[in-house]
Amino acid sequence: MRPPSNARDEDFEERRISLRGNVLVLTEDTDVVAAQLSGGPVPGPAELLRAPLMNNISTDEIIPGWCCYWYDEKLGDYAYLGLRDKKVTEGALKSFAPQIIVSGEAKGCGSSREHAVYAEKYAGVEVVFARSFERIYEQNCRNVGIITCTDFDLLESLLDGEELPLEAFTRRANNIERAIVDLGGLFGFNREGSSITPEFAAARPLNVVEKILQGALSPRNPLPEDASVSVGESYFVTTDVRFSHEYVTPMAAGMFAQQFGPDARLAEPDSCYFFQDHLSLAGPVLKRRPNGDQLIARVDDLGVRQREFAELGGGHFIGPRENGGSQAICHNHILEHVARPGDVIIGTDSHTCTAGAVGALAFGVGATDIANSWYNREILVKVPAVVRVELDGVLRPGVCAKDVMLNLLAHPGIEGSRTLGKVLLFTGSGAKSLSVDERATLCNMAVEAGGMTAMFEADDITRAHLARRTPALPDAAALTSDPGADYASTVTVALDTVEPMVALPGDPRNAVPLASVHEEIRVDKAYGGSCTGGKAEDMDMYASVFRLAREQGLSVPEGVQAYIQVGSEAVMDHAAKHGYLDLFEQVGVTVLPPSCGACINAGPGVSERPDEITVSAQNRNFPGRSGPGQVYLTSPYVVAASAIAGRLSSVEDMFTAGARS
Repeated sequence: MRPPSNARDEDFEERRISLRGNVLVLTEDTDVVAAQLSGGPVPGPAELLRAPLMNNISTDEIIPGWCCYWYDEKLGDYAYLGLRDKKVTEGALKSFAPQIIVSGEAKGCGSSREHAVYAEKYAGVEVVFARSFERIYEQNCRNVGIITCTDFDLLESLLDGEELPLEAFTRRANNIERAIVDLGGLFGFNREGSSITPEFAAARPLNVVEKILQGALSPRNPLPEDASVSVGESYFVTTDVRFSHEYVTPMAAGMFAQQFGPDARLAEPDSCYFFQDHLSLAGPVLKRRPNGDQLIARVDDLGVRQREFAELGGGHFIGPRENGGSQAICHNHILEHVARPGDVIIGTDSHTCTAGAVGALAFGVGATDIANSWYNREILVKVPAVVRVELDGVLRPGVCAKDVMLNLLAHPGIEGSRTLGKVLLFTGSGAKSLSVDERATLCNMAVEAGGMTAMFEADDITRAHLARRTPALPDAAALTSDPGADYASTVTVALDTVEPMVALPGDPRNAVPLASVHEEIRVDKAYGGSCTGGKAEDMDMYASVFRLAREQGLSVPEGVQAYIQVGSEAVMDHAAKHGYLDLFEQVGVTVLPPSCGACINAGPGVSERPDEITVSAQNRNFPGRSGPGQVYLTSPYVVAASAIAGRLSSVEDMFTAGARS
């Protein structure tokens, strides 16, 4: 199988862009999108631009999870197969071959999968216009040579027949970003862009994010005397931890061999981790599909290729359990055993930010970035602006960090595109009331707010967590912000005012107070798991509700399937030690071993029909993310209560529902 290529092509050599092909305008009306692809009677692109454009197009919609079992030109056939309303058929985008594709705000939200931009590239896309872009998607586009642009005046000029210099599309970029686009991608830059250097600011007080990045600068862009890193400028920094999972490792391994030679080996392999966690329970789900045997064979091949690459390179291989599932979800393992304050951690998963709970600067990357880092430990980072999130007070009983995060997604200082590419720094007196597991929930879902990542500064809670696995802690003085450091904004959350929340189907940002949902919403499935809801403290929350149910003689009603999935073997041990496994079984809940499972549409708990309704503790509910049904995102407390009630329910209302049934 030929891996994707980042080779320089003629467009970049000519440095001129003109409209030579089709333009696809992704409007809110998906019938109009389908008509464009089929050649139906629709207005031209200029007129369509006046219609409402589709916002928040996730990478799940650009390329569904099961399509990522491929990593060659076949991806072009699957482009936009997951788009909302399912109006795009296999091969439709590739047949239309749009040179330009246009949409609204937050293009490319969600997963870090580089398969999404390769699906567009292999379908013919050269330029992507959007009102705004999610960070990982935009960086992935840049790395593979797709031009991204938010200047719709340039689009109008192209539609008018003008030929524009490439520089017109990159004038808002910094020096290194501009050079990467000019040279056709990151690998082209590696070959020809060594003379391009970033700019620095005068020495100044630094926040903790800037301090970590400045301390990790690569020798290829050393810090001048009396200088500091500058927000908005890109620098190569040296990573402390690099990890990938089976979805991405084979694609990146192909790039690695192609770009650095068949004899290339991992730089410092002891800091590289390879996880088989996403697809370890996919078999029974895939078996029910018409092409199930083919998909299972693809999954098996991904696992074999990943294991071979890990064994050849010498990295840590965290593989499947003998009796099913995985040893751990990647984020749980990194949090439990690897991450330290001040570390720069990259992973081929957007929820890499989970490790910010212990003061690491951790963020997701695509296949090109991880392949490059395997060779030299480097990652290109655009220094982000930082939003301080001041947490005051303490949470009320029955309210947890998941509610705080859903509350933040609807906060005026966070909603929309206000935090795109920024870091959420959680601080304030209320932070001291949150455990590392609860902090992990907040950091985990920063990407759902469009953020680059999130983190807490190291404190006594961090030290207590680290003391359970290692006695060493880096100098705390190097892990806190300087007085007078700059922040983009400050958002304050009074924890004692946060109430149970729920994100309505379609997007985590559809968050509303649970009490505001007045209609009765029946539940077919309840799922408590994933990297967000599968931690030890999450198990404590599920158990607290199920224990109340058992005391009242209640259990999961007939017609409802309830699953609790642990995030690691350590969490399984925690649940067993506290008697939770027996409790869950007694109230009718199925316990699952570690795996990403239903969250990635690859395990028990996925929906099978469009009319199925799931209440879930996972982090995303984009269309098609966990099957064709509707997913409501809630806290572990509400997931457990809804499982018992058979409908979306608070813990208090669970007893009323149970009495009626």
